[in-house]
Amino acid sequence: MGMFDKVSAWWRERDAPEVVSRLTRRRSAADEPSPAAMARARLAHLPEPPATVEAHADDDAVVDNAVYADGTRIDPETLEQTYELVRERHGFGWIGLYRPDRADVESIAAEFGLHELAVEDALEAHQRPKLERYGDTLFIVLRPARYVDPTEVVEVGELHVFVGRDFVVTIRHSETPDLRPVRRRLEESPDLLRLGPESVLYAVLDQIVDDYAPVLRGVADDIDEIETQVFEGDAEVSRRIYQLGREVIEFRRAVVPLTDVFAALRSGFDKYKVDLELQRLLRDVEDHTVRVVERLDAFRELLNNMLTVNAAVVGQRQNEEMRRLTEASLAQNEEMRRLSEASLAQNEEVKKISAWAAILFAPTLVGTVYGMNFDHMPELHWVVGYPLALVLMVGVSVGLHRFMKWRRWL
Repeated sequence: MGMFDKVSAWWRERDAPEVVSRLTRRRSAADEPSPAAMARARLAHLPEPPATVEAHADDDAVVDNAVYADGTRIDPETLEQTYELVRERHGFGWIGLYRPDRADVESIAAEFGLHELAVEDALEAHQRPKLERYGDTLFIVLRPARYVDPTEVVEVGELHVFVGRDFVVTIRHSETPDLRPVRRRLEESPDLLRLGPESVLYAVLDQIVDDYAPVLRGVADDIDEIETQVFEGDAEVSRRIYQLGREVIEFRRAVVPLTDVFAALRSGFDKYKVDLELQRLLRDVEDHTVRVVERLDAFRELLNNMLTVNAAVVGQRQNEEMRRLTEASLAQNEEMRRLSEASLAQNEEVKKISAWAAILFAPTLVGTVYGMNFDHMPELHWVVGYPLALVLMVGVSVGLHRFMKWRRWL
């Protein structure tokens, strides 16, 4: 188990309250004020919220609303009661909203003094991960992610978080992350909750970064499948590499700015006297975030290499296909040549047969003429008729033979 896993499991285990309790006792022994105590001291000097602003929010927008005092959850019925309990019990409120509109945020912004620019950003989705300070209030944009296995797609959500001296407001613009498990784990660790709103911020950050792990596993599995497809010569693998590459880039855009968020948080540790244990836990989450970025960089480089290898494999396959086509074309040309030669040889034989047929036709014709049984054929009674017929047949045959020789038919 790595350092991050050990630290992340620290507050999730059932004995987490005991660990935090020991840390709290050591701090109390040294007369070191806690962030919650400082927040209560500052809260005593805060002015009352304007009486003209009514606490209104759509029931569908408020997904959870609780006040935490001395590590214990209190469930108010309305937002007005939330504000009253925060002041009376000197605790902090955690209001969870899901895709609210301006009316849903008005009373919350007025009560907790949220900056108008931050409220504008919080109502608009598609924000880049960032951290902005407005006095003692932090406005943080986070981009959770999840891996959808059936479609093999990385979905990146959006979460906006306001953290003040006595409040936490979370605004979700997507289905992820589900913050109910975060609340349950915190409520099972009252000593951690006593550290104030910063503990909620840590828990939310830890949950989001933890949720990156299954996304990394899903992407790694996809890369393994693509690697197999590359060497099997799958023609569709190039498109899949491009698609997964875009998802890795989008995922990386959601994670990389978190390092700046943690750097901004660290810069305020001393100024705002953040609990030392929370500082350590936040640094561990930051280390985990850095490792996620490193893995994403490795994924991107691996996909680029696979794209290069795939191009080489495709080129090799194309060359082999061209070689096979060339060999087939050469074989076809050879067959055509053989057929042509056979046709020429056949033509030569036909010419020879035709020539001999013509040569033999002449004596056959003469013999046929004089073989007819007619009485009135003057040549039949010649003394030289027979020799003359022979000479005629031989002469015509010799003449045709020479003619055929001259025409190269023989």
